[in-house]
Amino acid sequence: MATIKDISKETGLSIGTVSRVFNNRGYISQETRDKVDAAVKKLNYQPNAVARSLSKSSSRIIGLIVPHIAHPFFSDLLSAIENATRERGYSLLVFVSKGDEKAEVEMINRCRENRVCGMVLCSGRFATQSIDKLEFPVVCIERNPDGAAFAIECNNRQGGRLAAAELIEKGAKHLVSLAGIQGRKMPADERSIGFEEVCREKGVEYSCLSYPPELYDRLDYASLIDKILTERPETDGIFASSDIIASQVLQVASQKGIKVPEELKVIGFDDSLIASYTTPPLTTIHQPIKEMAQLAVDTLINIKDEKSFVSGCTIMNVSLVRRGTT
Repeated sequence: MATIKDISKETGLSIGTVSRVFNNRGYISQETRDKVDAAVKKLNYQPNAVARSLSKSSSRIIGLIVPHIAHPFFSDLLSAIENATRERGYSLLVFVSKGDEKAEVEMINRCRENRVCGMVLCSGRFATQSIDKLEFPVVCIERNPDGAAFAIECNNRQGGRLAAAELIEKGAKHLVSLAGIQGRKMPADERSIGFEEVCREKGVEYSCLSYPPELYDRLDYASLIDKILTERPETDGIFASSDIIASQVLQVASQKGIKVPEELKVIGFDDSLIASYTTPPLTTIHQPIKEMAQLAVDTLINIKDEKSFVSGCTIMNVSLVRRGTT
């Protein structure tokens, strides 16, 4: 029976290098993997489950890149994706990019090293023109889908329309939408478009504002919110593109002595746990996070099992959840 020493001798590689290939540890070039793969087949070497999977094109691992885990939406999404992969007998390899595109490239290389069967991409920074050159399929969630095998989005425009309609129905006449990262085109930009459509239809005064990327990267919007409420004291309705922004609107309003919802009505987006913990509890737009996560995992596994790529985009409906801020 062949041993790891025989594999080492056949390939001309050290025993340590062969062991790293078997265990997917550290950086390993494709040429090295191919040498070991060929030797395994030639010598019929089968040490364990890792070695048996060596000759396969991919593992039972799914990669995931998110920009934050402190952000409630991404922490909820991470939890839902982990549950979905575990239920299907797969493992999850998680990376947090913090908006660093160079780091994301290294994360992609780590996915290659681990022979992931596919990747869920939630970051908006990785160059879309590079996605279609990867050896494995990519499903994007709430980001531009160019080059991806599949894209999953919520109905962002519908969410913006629901938010505007609720604020207007509750009596707000001077509205602000705080949504969209300056210089980064994302599906979530549609939230302000839907918001604007309803405001125009109803003839209500409104402003659609975006914010600098550094605020998104730090998740700290307090100074911007304070500036908006100071310079626009007539504002009586705010639609924020995430619950974390909306919760900071409530904090700043409290500091400035603005009563919610009597003087200012606020709506968030995501329906994350934070929406239930604010004072008052936050009216928000519910995203079907669990369903989005399940669809992403199922799509990648189906592509792997069927040995074929698909393309397309699924848009999932959102809903308004009324709480104390309206």
